[in-house]
Amino acid sequence: MNKVINSIFIVLVFFSIHLFAQDNEKYIIKSIDINDELSNFGTTYYGENKIIFASPRDATKIIKNVWEPNEQPYLDLYIGETDKNGEIINVEKLNPDVNSKFHEADVAYTNDLKTVYFTRDNYYDNKLKKDESGETHLALFRADVIAPGKWENVVELPFNNPDYSVGHPALSPDNKWLYFVTDVPGTYGKTDIYRVAIHEHGTYGTPENLGDKINSPAREMFPYISENNVMYFSSDRGGGNGNLDIYFVRLDDDSKPVNLGAPINSFDDDFAFLKKKGEDHGYFSSNRPGGKGDDDIYYFIELEPALDCVQTVSGIVKDKKTGDLIPGAIVVLLDKDENEKGMSIVKEDAKFTFDVKCDSDYIVKAFKEKYSSASKKFKSSDDGILELDLPLEKLSEIKNTITTIPTPTVDECQNALEKVSNIYFDLDKATITPIAAIELDKVIYIMKKCPNIHVEASSHTDSRASYEYNMDLSQRRAEATVDYIVNHGGISRDRLKAVGYGETRLLNRCKDGVECSEEEHSINRRTQFDVIK
Repeated sequence: MNKVINSIFIVLVFFSIHLFAQDNEKYIIKSIDINDELSNFGTTYYGENKIIFASPRDATKIIKNVWEPNEQPYLDLYIGETDKNGEIINVEKLNPDVNSKFHEADVAYTNDLKTVYFTRDNYYDNKLKKDESGETHLALFRADVIAPGKWENVVELPFNNPDYSVGHPALSPDNKWLYFVTDVPGTYGKTDIYRVAIHEHGTYGTPENLGDKINSPAREMFPYISENNVMYFSSDRGGGNGNLDIYFVRLDDDSKPVNLGAPINSFDDDFAFLKKKGEDHGYFSSNRPGGKGDDDIYYFIELEPALDCVQTVSGIVKDKKTGDLIPGAIVVLLDKDENEKGMSIVKEDAKFTFDVKCDSDYIVKAFKEKYSSASKKFKSSDDGILELDLPLEKLSEIKNTITTIPTPTVDECQNALEKVSNIYFDLDKATITPIAAIELDKVIYIMKKCPNIHVEASSHTDSRASYEYNMDLSQRRAEATVDYIVNHGGISRDRLKAVGYGETRLLNRCKDGVECSEEEHSINRRTQFDVIK
């Protein structure tokens, strides 16, 4: 009887696995030859054709693995080359400055390949740190990259703690944020994903939890951020296919994590997802049946992008009165908080097209020299293509307060200028953005209607960088503002004054030595306008 029950159980398990494997045919996967009877996992690209991964292959001591109890040696970091079939060849062990006598794993490189972050047991300066019970946890370290397999100047990160683990580093596409995993008390689950701002000169902000959009009461581990600001991570939360499953989530909207499904995910642990930038292939790790060892590295080819719902928004920019097309107009896509998500200069057909996240709020704006700007707010859906035409009106035909006054007074001109929003600049830039150009066109219009006024463009910076540098940067911003008004509006340069005030007129608390968010700093990177004569 027991044999019959066991046979039925085996058939049911095989049938369920077969159905699961057919559930998602977006990927082709294979186990690579580098795998052996031990644990190999956690790949990271170095440049075009080199890979870093963790393995205990040359070690001799026996302890537990980084994240799962087993009787295997300490993990070390190795570097190899990738061939056209995804195999990792010519493998070498990294230098002793990196590989200690304890665990090393999980690597993240900066874009310039000069700095690397990695996980190690909390061992630094020849000292192994332990908690009150005598247990050693994981910690994060930074090093300078001298050559592909040689790192120097290893330093520990300031938020390591002997009482809990900090590890699994990942960097944002612009390298301004470091993501990591920790089991610090007070988190949402067993382990949560955090991030911390990376400042100049090797300093860091305050670590912040990513919240319940991503973290759950279970384990969240192994984050990886793609060039499109999509985070892949592993979790054993409810509703998955087995133990650790790989999920993806967009970090710049309100979407929820999506399970990648089979064949990436199995009934066992699947983790450490990595996709090569701009390509359709990469690696992940798994301890699924059929592998060579405990954890194996798998190579995948993506047949269909793992994107959730996307809608296409398109439209035409045309003259409001005549219906004529307006080629050369600039169309900008913004999210609900007016963060720029896309920009297009329309061609002869005056048509624009953007792909947007379904069920989300957006704004689309268009502007063209000698025309008023136009904007429309919309909420995307999952129903085909959304058409949004943008009619622009010639400035000479606009009827407003100023046009009805033959000779506006200085006060009337000043009041009109005060309605123009400040323009803002990207960090360390003096470039006029498409959004800023919309406001500058308003300044041009007012100065044409008020031919006797002189205007000061006063520009400012945030408090970062030196006082002298910020004075120079703000002056360049002021001059770029005046140049736009002169070159695009035909306003005499004699009527404009460009003045840079550096960081001397901050609008908030973000002075030197005060920790502020990027959003708080951005408020100070502005140019504003005043009638001075």
